[in-house]
Amino acid sequence: MDFEIDNLKKYKHIHLIGIGGISMSAIAETLHNWGYTVTGSDLTQSQITDNLNAHGIKTVIGHDIQNAQNSDLIVFSAAVREDDPEILAARQNKIPLVTRGKFVGYLTKMYQETICVAGTHGKTTTTSMLSICFLNAGKDPSIEVGAMLKNIGGNYHVGKSEYFILESCEYHANFLNFFPKTEIILNIDSDHLDYYKTFDNVIKAFQDFSCILEKDGLLVTNADDKNCFALKNIVKSQFISYAIENEHADFIAKNIEFDKNGFANFDIYKHTELYHHFVLSVVGKHNVSNALACIAVCDYYGIDKNIIFESLKSFTGAERRLEYKGSFNEISVFDDYAHHPTEISAVSTAIKNKKYHESWVIFQPHTYSRTANNLDTFSQSLIDFDHVILVDIYAAREQNTIGISSQDLANKMKSLGKEVLYIPEFEKVVKYIKEHAMPHDLVLTLGAGTVTQIGPMLVK
Repeated sequence: MDFEIDNLKKYKHIHLIGIGGISMSAIAETLHNWGYTVTGSDLTQSQITDNLNAHGIKTVIGHDIQNAQNSDLIVFSAAVREDDPEILAARQNKIPLVTRGKFVGYLTKMYQETICVAGTHGKTTTTSMLSICFLNAGKDPSIEVGAMLKNIGGNYHVGKSEYFILESCEYHANFLNFFPKTEIILNIDSDHLDYYKTFDNVIKAFQDFSCILEKDGLLVTNADDKNCFALKNIVKSQFISYAIENEHADFIAKNIEFDKNGFANFDIYKHTELYHHFVLSVVGKHNVSNALACIAVCDYYGIDKNIIFESLKSFTGAERRLEYKGSFNEISVFDDYAHHPTEISAVSTAIKNKKYHESWVIFQPHTYSRTANNLDTFSQSLIDFDHVILVDIYAAREQNTIGISSQDLANKMKSLGKEVLYIPEFEKVVKYIKEHAMPHDLVLTLGAGTVTQIGPMLVK
């Protein structure tokens, strides 16, 4: 049955399959805040599902056939299969079904100023930076971000203004369902090839996304990325660029310096004129680029430079973005979501500006297809860390039809002359680190899956 996208009020009870996802939970909380009866199911219990239940959103671990049958509308995530029992129950009972991407697209139509933050890397951090600036400027935006953000006490905020700031994922071309007034495109890299198949198709998706904008819209993008900068030639909207290297950009960061924590301070020039000096409290040169995108948008919307400065200086990072987890035996433990070679390289570069003895990286590859497609580049991106431990691949939505394992990545790295350990069990990883890491070393867990559990195990 077709979902009537312009008539949401007719649906009183909305059921979400895969409600424990970061975006799906934000949808659930938003609808609950608006007065809808919201239920959901997820295959895995988590802090998110616990929070949903605590907030009065009934969330079942496993399948919830009863609520699926009794709902007026079902929203489901891309990870849900066509033969899912709740999907089958909905079809049998002629209950309208809509994908998460299309439903979020409907939400973007409800706001006059929807600001979509897209790109292969850096979306969560940039969305968070932008959200804090708009909140501190008193603009009270609605927010949906792909991680827990301390400033809003979660991953969403229901505001009362015309602004909606949304992290916009390219997976399954979901962002093509959105109706933005402003877009940020941070970068275009080869990822999600299980869906796109080729990098050319990835580029085409971002081109299509940029062309959604109307003439009165705005595209802000990265002039240091040639595929991003080339969008200038096809969009009909206003175009603003930023860069660290490209002198032809509208906003340029210069005189970048790093303190002992790896935090940057730098000058920004707007059209060759000094705009303002900025100080960050997050690590790495890549975050200077993310901050540039945020600053360009804030300037366009008339936010005072001093508010932007204080907001960015106060931002200490979103959850799982070089997040400090604690220490043991004078060894610092950090956790990061990086699960693509470009992201891992950015982390490797970022921590070089921190003071430590040696680095220990525990990496969990994310999905079999991404591991197979990027075996060589994963090897190169990990090679600069002092010590590398690999755990098993996190399957996520996939079956291992390729026949690949983390041992293949270990073998590739060894062929490059890099010592690497493959230790599948988390408990054995913790034991090995505690026996071999030295005071003033830095331990970093990397990946988009369950590897995040290891940091607390070490600190505990």
